[in-house]
Amino acid sequence: MAGTGEAMATERLEVIGPQFCAPYAVDLSIVKQFMTLKDGSFQVLDVNENVVFSIKGKVFSLRERRVLVDGAGNPLVTFQQKLLTAHNRWQAFRGESTDPKQLLFSVKKSGLLQFLKTKLDVFLATNTKEEVSDFKIEGSWMEKSCVIYASNSTEVAKMHKKRTAESLLLGKDNFGVTVSANVDFAFIVALIVILDEINEDE
Repeated sequence: MAGTGEAMATERLEVIGPQFCAPYAVDLSIVKQFMTLKDGSFQVLDVNENVVFSIKGKVFSLRERRVLVDGAGNPLVTFQQKLLTAHNRWQAFRGESTDPKQLLFSVKKSGLLQFLKTKLDVFLATNTKEEVSDFKIEGSWMEKSCVIYASNSTEVAKMHKKRTAESLLLGKDNFGVTVSANVDFAFIVALIVILDEINEDE
């Protein structure tokens, strides 16, 4: 995340890269295919239905690992679940690395008992003490409704359900995400994929 006074003055919220911070709100569609074993169970489309990101799974590794790739197939972020943690923690690393030096952020449940609503805390790698989270995710995965907040309670992204004939007929889950201006939308997509993984574990 940008740490200079000049960068913060424009309030650009960059985690993965400056190319993912647009000066306007960004609307994305996320399509999750069910009953698929191939790579790319997630696809993220822009308003023109171009593939902006997709998720590749590494099912046969020791622990589940997911890689967020851009439209050209370049790996941006690798996330995996941290073993033996009570709060179901996932860690995200730059590129295809899982080296602790390449850690970008981690996500964990705000508490152990969560029933109807999911609450997650997000800590950037620079926040080593983790006394206060850098972001919070709150919402209901069943309703495909969640909001992502910055530490100052500013809303930075919102997810909402999209019901289409295709989603019903083809076994696809289709939902939209609106990302605020100057917020790293690749980072937001990564958070939503982790939210899905934590929900699947439930």
